[in-house]
Amino acid sequence: MTNYLDFERPLAEIEGKAEELRAMARQNEEMDIEDEAAALDKKAAEMLKDLYAKLTPWRKCQVARHPDRPHCQDYIEALFTEYTPLAGDRNFADDHAVMGGLARLGDRPVMVIGHEKGNDTKSRLERNFGMARPEGYRKAIRLMDIADRFNLPVITLVDTAGAYPGKGAEERGQSEAIARSTEKCLQIGVPMISVVIGEGGSGGAVAIAAANKVAMLEHSVYSVISPEGCASILWKNAEKMREAAEAMRVTAQDLYALGVIDRIIAEPLGGAHRAAKVAMASVGKSLTTMLEEMDGQDRKQLIAARRKKFLDIGSKGLAA
Repeated sequence: MTNYLDFERPLAEIEGKAEELRAMARQNEEMDIEDEAAALDKKAAEMLKDLYAKLTPWRKCQVARHPDRPHCQDYIEALFTEYTPLAGDRNFADDHAVMGGLARLGDRPVMVIGHEKGNDTKSRLERNFGMARPEGYRKAIRLMDIADRFNLPVITLVDTAGAYPGKGAEERGQSEAIARSTEKCLQIGVPMISVVIGEGGSGGAVAIAAANKVAMLEHSVYSVISPEGCASILWKNAEKMREAAEAMRVTAQDLYALGVIDRIIAEPLGGAHRAAKVAMASVGKSLTTMLEEMDGQDRKQLIAARRKKFLDIGSKGLAA
């Protein structure tokens, strides 16, 4: 069953009518409704194309948060082989909002790390909706250290509304853990690639996304704060989130123009949730290409290029 977003309600009505006609035909084989159903399918396809051709930043936020959008675990299962999960921060606990381990991308051994939101009520609670606690970032640091020691490229899949702001997380040093994780990203002497597959929220995202190559899926978003949070601060009204999303320039297209990201990965028409296998295959192809672009670079070159990339952010497109 398709989960429709608010702005997709007209599309839901048309696709629902087509499905109703086909359901009636299944019950009564004498009914000939194929021409009418096909006409509705055509109308729905045209509407879908029109809707996604002019998505506002706020609508892109909605698409990025779609519950059926493929998550980190889906990408790992689809793109990587010989995945061996590694758990725990060797200090406090294992945070299930961050997952990672050794794997192969094609024939290339890598370390993969990512936020996992979960896909149903039970798993979302277990994963804390993808909002990591300090132990999650300390686990990421541990895995990056292992990758650096054994000369393995690091691939991170970013999908979080932000780091968890709870009392316990703050008591255990949330901000320090985020800073240390960001620092580790900038220190490791191996190729590092980050892909924002859904939401890239605040320091919780940057902590595993300070990479040589940063890519975003076409309808993903990346920002210092959520549009609702920004609206609550600036206008004292979370309902101003549409205006906030517009002003914050959270979309992949805006961030590419500013030089914050290096690549936009196209999504299937209607978003990654409508054709997850196609979207994940596109990400896999882009990962391979980006790794090949860094072949032959030594530790000093990788670290210097990564630091320069972040120092240069904002210089591109400042006049826009």
